[in-house]
Amino acid sequence: MNQKTRSVLAFDFGASSGRAMRCTYDGERISMQEIHRFSNDPVTVQGTMYWDVLRLYHEIKQGLIKSKEYGGAESLAVDTWGVDFCLIGKDGRMLENPIHYRDARTAGMLERSKKYLDPDTLYAVTGNQMMEINTLYQLLSLKENRPELLERADAVLLMPDLFHYLLSGKMCAELSIASTTQLMDARTRQWSPQVLESFGLNPALFRPIVPTGTVIGPVSSDLRVELGLPEMQVIAAAGHDTQCALAAVPAQERDFAFLSCGTWSLFGTELDAPLIDEDSRRLDITNECGFAGRTSFLKNIIGLWLIQESRRQWMRENKTYSFGELEEMAAQCQPFACFIDPDDPVFTPSGDIPGRIREYCRRTGQHVPQREGEIVRCINESLAFKYRHALEEISACTGKRYPALYMIGGGTKSEQLCAFTASACGFPVIAGPAEATVLGNAAIQLYALGAVGGPEEIRRVVRRSEPVKVFPPTQVERWEREYARFQEVTGC
Repeated sequence: MNQKTRSVLAFDFGASSGRAMRCTYDGERISMQEIHRFSNDPVTVQGTMYWDVLRLYHEIKQGLIKSKEYGGAESLAVDTWGVDFCLIGKDGRMLENPIHYRDARTAGMLERSKKYLDPDTLYAVTGNQMMEINTLYQLLSLKENRPELLERADAVLLMPDLFHYLLSGKMCAELSIASTTQLMDARTRQWSPQVLESFGLNPALFRPIVPTGTVIGPVSSDLRVELGLPEMQVIAAAGHDTQCALAAVPAQERDFAFLSCGTWSLFGTELDAPLIDEDSRRLDITNECGFAGRTSFLKNIIGLWLIQESRRQWMRENKTYSFGELEEMAAQCQPFACFIDPDDPVFTPSGDIPGRIREYCRRTGQHVPQREGEIVRCINESLAFKYRHALEEISACTGKRYPALYMIGGGTKSEQLCAFTASACGFPVIAGPAEATVLGNAAIQLYALGAVGGPEEIRRVVRRSEPVKVFPPTQVERWEREYARFQEVTGC
């Protein structure tokens, strides 16, 4: 093996699937090899939606076993979605399976939170967008409805921190995932005493926050014996998948706009420090911690969830389409026939999204889409306009204009969405890499191992590793006119 070659394992969990990727760095490029893929299916029991965390841990083990067939790896890191957590008891065991952020237990908690702490004060401390799925509101639900469970707990571990604990036996809180909770002081980057005290949450439940790229320690000896593994390090890369992806944005500019597009869309820019003022509060823009001390200033927008859940509904109706087929059907439909606000709360729960889109269009006096292609075109055009809306808000707060949009993640596989977004925003979309999350996870591990330098070097490596595709804007005047109609219909 070339002396420069370094290999790491990236475990990337999305809301519907996960995979283990063996990533090899030859001193110039990172190559990726998928060695294990699996579904991530929540399980509803007696009205509560849980993550099947034991199954997911089993799949991590399968990935570790398979990695031996491919030559092994020096280290591993897990990235996941944000906000969800597991309670660990005083004996070190999980008290129950983690509960899904789409579970109904947080309904009304955002409003209830106002009796504990004024929302403006809460935002001034945390810099987080007010979303009822946030960790704070999940914990508030426990405090008000199941206080005995919190009393039995010894630790709150966010999802990537939970997996790292199960693998290494060591507990910590990685910075990027902690910044999704609405419990962290955005300026000090520590758990906020003011927020914890105001909501009556025990500070002892929260483990020390460690920087992105911290080496936690080796895989536990028990697990190495069980799986026949050599020694390998567990690294807290960016636990939040969005921050892994942002580390792999192939930008050359210091100031750039990004869109990390998956089940959720994260639209924003990178800053040197949090931006928390009256404008960011009014527009409800979030500040998250990224790699190497950078702050991601962004909006959370419902993303491919709308397409994914629509496809699941059609499958329940015995109509099976690939994503490519749906996009081809959408291309044949009339443009700008109807719009939705993707972030309307009616689209958040799982279920019949196409039926809800029809009802939304009926209620707003628009054409009511019937065919599958019409639904998909409505979603993609509406998402593109929502991204334009987010761009205007971000620019208004930062006072900056951006020459292009770097679009990363699974959404780049939709050439229609990329093209629509370029036309809606009026500037080019630079699409790729699709596997930005995995690349960022691996690159941060390599940084922790001393194999690569900081953010600029990582982005140079990413540019050498994966091609991008540029989508120029088209029919800009038409899109501009239709954007005004989108705003009128949706109130955005």
